[in-house]
Amino acid sequence: QVQLAESGGGLVQTGGSLTLSCTASARPSSRFALGWFRQAPGKEREFVATISWSGRGIVYTDSVKGRFTISREDGKNTAYLRMNNLKPEDTAVYYCVADGSLSEDYAPRTGYHFWGQGTQVTVSF
Repeated sequence: QVQLAESGGGLVQTGGSLTLSCTASARPSSRFALGWFRQAPGKEREFVATISWSGRGIVYTDSVKGRFTISREDGKNTAYLRMNNLKPEDTAVYYCVADGSLSEDYAPRTGYHFWGQGTQVTVSF
């Protein structure tokens, strides 16, 4: 059984910053790619960023490039999403995701099997 625990959401003004954290609880031998999706009111869930187990594979959606940074702790299933220069259109529920892979550089945009409960990020004008 894999459980994902997220934290760090909240309310921030335009231009502000937040850092989301995610820890995947699983067998000690588990090696997950970790990522983030988000869903704004009335919109479909969308991919935001992902990082491979090795940390060498990192992918962002275009709308957050240059503003968001995903990172992880070496050898652990814990990841962070640092969000700078936040905009009202970043307002959404952010979900941490995890997936195992034979490749330590695996960093997919889709196909995640494990999802967190979500944390709300609200950016005010």
